[in-house]
Amino acid sequence: MVKEDYYRVKEWMSEYPQVLTKDLEIGETLRLLSEGHCSELPVVDHERLIGVVTIGDCLATIKSGIGWNEPINSIISAVFQSVNEDFSVKQLDGCPTYIVCEKTGMLQGVITQLELLKINQALFQRLEKSKETIEWYTLCFDTAYEGLTIVDEAGVIQLFNENYSRYVGVTKEEAIGLPVENVIENTRIPIVLRTGIPERNQIHWLQGQKMVVHRMPIWKNGRIIGAVGMLIYEGVSEVQQIITQIDLLEQRKGSETSIEVSKVAAQKRFTFEDILGESPAISNTKKLARKAAQSKAPVLITGESGVGKEQFARAIHDTGKMSSGRFISVNCAAIPENLIESELFGYMEGAFTGAKKGGKPGKFELAHMGTIFLDEIGDMPLATQVKILRVIQEKEVERIGGTEPIQVQFRIITATNKNLEKMVREGEFREDLYYRLHVIPLNIPPLRERKSDIPLIISAQLPTLCQMYDSEGKTIDKEVMQLFFRYHWPGNVRELINVLERLFALTSESHIKMSDLPNEFFRIEKKQEYMTISSSLSERNEVRQLVHEEEEKNIIEKVLREVSGNKSEAAKRLGITRATLYNKLSRYQL
Repeated sequence: MVKEDYYRVKEWMSEYPQVLTKDLEIGETLRLLSEGHCSELPVVDHERLIGVVTIGDCLATIKSGIGWNEPINSIISAVFQSVNEDFSVKQLDGCPTYIVCEKTGMLQGVITQLELLKINQALFQRLEKSKETIEWYTLCFDTAYEGLTIVDEAGVIQLFNENYSRYVGVTKEEAIGLPVENVIENTRIPIVLRTGIPERNQIHWLQGQKMVVHRMPIWKNGRIIGAVGMLIYEGVSEVQQIITQIDLLEQRKGSETSIEVSKVAAQKRFTFEDILGESPAISNTKKLARKAAQSKAPVLITGESGVGKEQFARAIHDTGKMSSGRFISVNCAAIPENLIESELFGYMEGAFTGAKKGGKPGKFELAHMGTIFLDEIGDMPLATQVKILRVIQEKEVERIGGTEPIQVQFRIITATNKNLEKMVREGEFREDLYYRLHVIPLNIPPLRERKSDIPLIISAQLPTLCQMYDSEGKTIDKEVMQLFFRYHWPGNVRELINVLERLFALTSESHIKMSDLPNEFFRIEKKQEYMTISSSLSERNEVRQLVHEEEEKNIIEKVLREVSGNKSEAAKRLGITRATLYNKLSRYQL
């Protein structure tokens, strides 16, 4: 059965229906109607449908005094439902329905309650299959790396995927139904709708960044019914990375491009596209950082060790207003306290024993017209904090042993994994400096809060490791990935990359399996996921309780997110009372 024929009544009708002739007696007709459990039967004359006889007409005739042996000729009704064989079953509005040849009037078949039931069952199955297919399309649409949007002929958004939503900061639900220009700044989709001319590989300014996009009209029956917008590359730097990768492949094949590759690598600037991750947690952080890059205000980056604070600092500098200057990075925790001032402010010749001839400029001088990044600012000595505050306020620095101030213009970005507010309260960090630095706060989420980014980070790291270890490429077993998703990652992205490098260095085969993971990794993972196998019954019960509580906590958090914090609705979904929910919220500190 071809798809076009699937809904034709010809494919569903009963081809040999029970029929009557006009000379048949009423009594015999009633018997046939009763045995067939039907309300009416067709009457044919030389196979041509001439009418129908209903059970109601038969009974009414008998009640009027006409005998059982009378022919049905006088009660044949010309009122019946008939269609041709090409009629669509989706348009049937009742039964029985007779299928009649338009040219000859011959009865070809009938749709009864039985056929109608089969039709409805088949349509339901097709509907369920269509729903499943639509779900797959939706998953693919949202999983696609590219940002995708589809608009109708009026430019109103009909479809909007997660990646575009993540980038512009507008949810799918909010975007759908809005004019595309209200959601995507600087879009040319309305122009494509008017002209019908596709625009491929175009530069598009979005969120202060240069993107590469496609805009394509959708044609149907000779007219434009909509358009598709595709955000192909989140920044021109991604195109440059692809070119670099091609050059590297050619280099490995013996191509003499090593000098050109070195130049590309040397000229590469760090952008927010280099910070891997598409989860809402990291996407929101990148969106705020992009805005911060467009100003010269101080930025205070907070987050655990290994989350990539310096990456964000570099991206803010390289895409910001001070990108023409140098990016000077200082790890405040790595410099001895007796040397930190000379490193930051510089010194004059003869300022102290061992001072270099001609003196030395400090980090603030080197950052003139650029950016200075003070990492681990929480480890800065209090005495030095005073001098840092003065440099920020006065925009001038004085070298150790010098007498003349040196004017400097710079942007300052600081980072710490400590709680500076607490340090201020405890007198370990100057309050006035804290507020000078805390103009644009930027918190980097830990990896455990964005585990959906793990595959993306691994995918980007594998080519680097292949090149580093001169490997043709390695694959990772699904069980290893599942373990990665369960693991807590206290060392964050840095730990993930270190684990990957260790696996590359120690695994001789091309496929990394669970057995390749070090025992230490399993012990830490089991401890953090409350899966440690205890030797005593009491310990095992305690572990079970911990696991149960952790699962319950995760479920409550998930439901609360789904209902936007509505505790009454959350309690209803969880099947518990509001009082019980409040007790659990207090217990788990949610």
